[in-house]
Amino acid sequence: MSSTPVLLDDDARAAADVLIRLALEEDLAGIGDLTCEALVDERPGTIDVVAREEGVLAGGAVAELVFAALDGRVVWDRTVLDGTPFAAGTVLATVHGPVRSLLVGERTALNLLGHLCGVATLTARFVERTAGTKATVLDTRKTLPGYRRLHKYAVRCGGGTNHRMGLYDGVLIKDNHLAACDGESVAAAVRRARAASPDVPIEVEVDSLDQFRDALSGEPDIVLLDNFTLDDLRAAVATRDERAPDLLLEASGGVTLDTVADIARTGVDRISVGALTHSATNLDVGFDWSRATT
Repeated sequence: MSSTPVLLDDDARAAADVLIRLALEEDLAGIGDLTCEALVDERPGTIDVVAREEGVLAGGAVAELVFAALDGRVVWDRTVLDGTPFAAGTVLATVHGPVRSLLVGERTALNLLGHLCGVATLTARFVERTAGTKATVLDTRKTLPGYRRLHKYAVRCGGGTNHRMGLYDGVLIKDNHLAACDGESVAAAVRRARAASPDVPIEVEVDSLDQFRDALSGEPDIVLLDNFTLDDLRAAVATRDERAPDLLLEASGGVTLDTVADIARTGVDRISVGALTHSATNLDVGFDWSRATT
């Protein structure tokens, strides 16, 4: 697992602020927490944020922002940094502040924290399976709307690598693009994309060795080998090594924890895994009340 702390960058923080605002609006609807208003006063309290299972932390900085949005009196003391693995039972943070504010923000903070930890933890498992190979594990655009930057931050926390952020920062010619080009060859599509966007990486998806060999003559930067068998991946790597040694090869399509190691050992440079963000299981994290004082 990754052990290097990962910082929440400005773009991810801005995305978090938007999601937090929406989440709090859903919960409070401009009216407030009726239960807390009936039963809980403003006395100070302390809670421990505790991991119920092992994993990799992502979203500690995001959960902290929830309470910053709610009540500036709340203090979030981090004991584990984002990007760090932890064992079950670990206290990830200790939070101090008015009990009412701690209760109002609890579910929003845990929703974000558990989800992002799940992404980071699943990513770390994929990265572990590729150890000893040159392959890097990449995410995809298969993210929840509004979560793109936070999902990619969580992937980095798990030791993975980000693919392009969106449609605007790289060219990826996929099968439907080629189908829309009225029979144009793969190589011709690559050359047209290069002429239109000379300053960004040009990647093309192929689904057969014949398409791959055609793509080579267009000189793309990256070729995505979609749903190739292991034998075909090895054949593509051998052809690349002979004809275009600087070309990056990316395997994709239905990659699982059971198959990723074998794929990595074929010699591909990159493995993109949509499951990192669309199928990660929420990690169980809870609030344990430490004390409330008068």
